[in-house]
Amino acid sequence: MVRNPERRVRLADAAVRVLARQGSRGLTHRAIDDEAGVPKGTASNYFSSREEIIDAILARIGERLTPDPAVHAELARRSPGVDLFTDYLRDIVHRLTSDPDSTIALFELRLEATRRPHVAAALAEWRRGGLAADVEFNASMGLPGDAADIALFHYAIDGLVLDRLTVPLDEQADVDALVATLVRRILGD
Repeated sequence: MVRNPERRVRLADAAVRVLARQGSRGLTHRAIDDEAGVPKGTASNYFSSREEIIDAILARIGERLTPDPAVHAELARRSPGVDLFTDYLRDIVHRLTSDPDSTIALFELRLEATRRPHVAAALAEWRRGGLAADVEFNASMGLPGDAADIALFHYAIDGLVLDRLTVPLDEQADVDALVATLVRRILGD
């Protein structure tokens, strides 16, 4: 059977939505078909196993959360420093909170990883690759902070984003201000 790449993306997006909205137990081929509005059995033609669904979800989330080239081009014109680092971090938080289905699906996968070795392996590879890319990007742009600092930012941003997308401690908190405070507390001025 010839695979339709657009349909595969549509099914992967549906899988992300199902995972985000129904959790891991709701992630079935049938639920993906229903969410995508395709005939029953379509998802199983594209993803023969749960492992393939997870791999497709991770790949699609990576695509959906990719930085906007125009935003990064504008940021890249500025001089390196704490202020520029802050704005890159704000962009990350904005992307994560602007696509809640992708971000919540990632949190769901992290929980599922505690029970399923394939999910743990796939997610660990994906996350560690992202951290390595962030460290490399930071160094190539001449931004402050070393690998340990970047890891601290991952831990902190995960918590901030989880807070924003679930039950916020303070619904009125200014996320941009929180990011700026976080950067200055970890990197200094």
